[in-house]
Amino acid sequence: MEWLEVSVTVIPEIAESVAEVLSRYAPQGVAIELGEGEPESPVTVRAYLAADEQLAERRQQVAEALWHLGQLGPVPEPTFKPIADTDWTAGWKETIPILHLSEHIVIKPTWREYRPRPEELVLEMDPGMAFGTGLHPTTQLCVEALEALIQPGMRVLDLGTGTGILALAAARLGAAEVLAIDNDPNAVAVTRLNVRQNGAAHVVRVLHGSLQEVSGTYQLVLANILAPVLIKMLETGLSACVHRGGALVLSGILDEQAAEVVAAIENAGLQLADRRQKDDWVALIATA
Repeated sequence: MEWLEVSVTVIPEIAESVAEVLSRYAPQGVAIELGEGEPESPVTVRAYLAADEQLAERRQQVAEALWHLGQLGPVPEPTFKPIADTDWTAGWKETIPILHLSEHIVIKPTWREYRPRPEELVLEMDPGMAFGTGLHPTTQLCVEALEALIQPGMRVLDLGTGTGILALAAARLGAAEVLAIDNDPNAVAVTRLNVRQNGAAHVVRVLHGSLQEVSGTYQLVLANILAPVLIKMLETGLSACVHRGGALVLSGILDEQAAEVVAAIENAGLQLADRRQKDDWVALIATA
């Protein structure tokens, strides 16, 4: 079978949104190709459309969907290139580099060889469509906060775990127990796979659910979601999950939304301890 390659090169902040759009029309999968291995480098998202009788319609649908996404952020026009009947997966695998997410956390595709430096901790995670590849500034902010706050033996809660990056990072940084929870069954399935792949099942428990399914308190709580959801969670008992003396890391917040989230933090009886920013995105750290 022949294929039509669709490629779009964008800033990392919107790569996952582009991948989600392309995945609607490319059931064989979407490849996220990093730049030079740094989180800020441009990212190329590729998808492959089967060259059948419906190709022209799908090509038009892809172009229209990306145009609509471009109204929310900078998305250039896609490039289309015919690909002969070949194993295209082998080609893009060779282009996927090692991602140095933070000072200590490195993300490596399963098929790549890498010898980490003594201070580095490697997570094996294949690039793909699920939210949480580590490219987005909100994820990077959370990992940086996690490295600053984690202590060996902590109980950690990761709300809205996505692909499980934060949960796995917490486990590798010394957490004794991590609960990773998400209300999306696809995210739960991906996280469980990543937990097994990284040999972390003895530390990380993955649960399909939401805040209402959480019981007990945690010394470190991570929530990388969206500002309106975070505010709602703060209004409905999120602070009760934070152990006295513990910390809450909130990310997924645009700069202009931060004041409203800070107000919700204070109304929930927590104290704002730190604010971190990368591009237009903010992470807030509160203490109980």
